[in-house]
Amino acid sequence: MKEIGGYFGLEELKNNEYYSDLIAVNNARNALVYVLKAKQIKKLYIPYFLCDSVEGACKREGFLFEYYHIDKSLLPIFDKELIEGEYLYVVNYFGQLSEDKIRELKNRYGRIILDNVQAFFQRPLKGIDTVYSCRKFFGVADGGYVSTDVTLNEKIPLDVSMDRMKHTLGRYEGKSAGEYYSDFKANDASFKELELRYMSRLTHNIMGAVDYDSVCKKREENFLTLHSALGGINKIDVKTPIGPYAYPLYLENGMEIKRELAKKGIFVPTLWPNVLDMNCTLEKDYAENILPLPVDQRYDKEDMERVINELIKYIKTENKGA
Repeated sequence: MKEIGGYFGLEELKNNEYYSDLIAVNNARNALVYVLKAKQIKKLYIPYFLCDSVEGACKREGFLFEYYHIDKSLLPIFDKELIEGEYLYVVNYFGQLSEDKIRELKNRYGRIILDNVQAFFQRPLKGIDTVYSCRKFFGVADGGYVSTDVTLNEKIPLDVSMDRMKHTLGRYEGKSAGEYYSDFKANDASFKELELRYMSRLTHNIMGAVDYDSVCKKREENFLTLHSALGGINKIDVKTPIGPYAYPLYLENGMEIKRELAKKGIFVPTLWPNVLDMNCTLEKDYAENILPLPVDQRYDKEDMERVINELIKYIKTENKGA
């Protein structure tokens, strides 16, 4: 029975989700699980250059998987002929895959699943199963989307997100990242065993209220500010994607640079530390030395110039000591 009276909960915000037409689930790894189950996939080929959440999801759900390498352009090195029930998991690193390149990969391999976790604003292409993450781009604790042409015929519960929001709300109230870092890590770790569920009402509500045009524009402006200053020293070629995730700057001694930037209050993550323990020369090199510089909607040109200045100061200091 519906209660009447009492204290208020969160207001119902504007209902304007970017992907209101897609299947909304509780995180990106379970978006993949949805596709694996719905299409009855038997084996998935995944890149070494990837977080261990995909491997973990496959193990948890009992799906076979095998690794493959990528080349310097972040494209699959894969020459096997996929048989029935096998799919290639293609990661759109930093949103650098164009629509034409994605279609080319689809035509070449036939059965692919596209990981757009770092390319939220790239719309799914017809006939290509695609997964997205919400928390990589927005102030939510969870959430993911699935674009697929099949429906999973099993009962899926609705997720509840209220106990995962502490670190997100703490940052919103102006607290430092360090104050709630343990909560952030605990939330991240909780996803390892989190079963497939539909997206919570809370996450739907927040995602419906985002000003997507403004977010996309701000990210592109920040990306271009960094690229105009740093493109000449970047050891990988990059193009500006729609609503970019981060600016991928490749510099040697990347781990040391991250530590020095952190001392200045500029936090650059190592996206996939699990790769550092693998026996993969290129992938390990990229995990260590590609700096995913923040370009998101919290920042402006002045913030980007601060990042640029600190990087240039570090490089000049290193050159003097060489």
